[in-house]
Amino acid sequence: MAKRSSRTASARSPEGKVEPLFGPGWHPLGVERDSAREQSYLRKVRPQSDNQRALMEAMERHNLTLALGPAGTGKTYLAITAAVEALEAGKVGRIVLTRPAIEAGESLGFLPGDLEDKLAPYLRPLYDALNERIGGKRVRQLIAEGAIEIAPVAYMRGRTLNNAFIVIDEAQNCTYGQIKMLLTRLGWHSTMVLTGDPDQSDLLDGLSGLSEIARRLERVAEVAVIRLDDCDIVRHPLVAGMLTVL
Repeated sequence: MAKRSSRTASARSPEGKVEPLFGPGWHPLGVERDSAREQSYLRKVRPQSDNQRALMEAMERHNLTLALGPAGTGKTYLAITAAVEALEAGKVGRIVLTRPAIEAGESLGFLPGDLEDKLAPYLRPLYDALNERIGGKRVRQLIAEGAIEIAPVAYMRGRTLNNAFIVIDEAQNCTYGQIKMLLTRLGWHSTMVLTGDPDQSDLLDGLSGLSEIARRLERVAEVAVIRLDDCDIVRHPLVAGMLTVL
């Protein structure tokens, strides 16, 4: 069983306040901001904290990894990075990305267009992460070839996902039953990563199944449960500061 929840002493001041992990000029892709985005996939993504390193190692060694932590800790980005690297290396035949179609505290009402158009706003974060890793042109090509599939959770029922790298994003917005259904989609020669922030569920109180699922799976030796915290936040430094008081 892999479990990680340590806090590095250097990441906090004596007063316990969060301090920046990165110095001036740091960029999440490891390239200059004006560099061509289409070439970002050539750069090696490196962990920026011990917990991120533990997550990357867990995804490489385990068929099922759960990554729990607050917004901005790189859960989704690192999971999609691992998926892209596995696909490019020929370790899997396809990438399957899924997340629940839940509105974050507001009603979007009627959305025009066909079913794909209606689901696009919910799946946009996954497209954004892919675009940053391999560029929009390459993403469109792989989707057209069927090598990348992006779909809401409801589309996963009844399937067995073999020879695939599966990323389940925003799992805090899934019920216990939905997460159980998703986990049992894992097929032969596949890797699954489930990400989420238990403290940011858009479901009614008590409906999210993420925390309970993680607690139970921590007892399974073949499953890695990695817990990131505010010391691992890699977004704007202000995000870490806000999360300590919000």
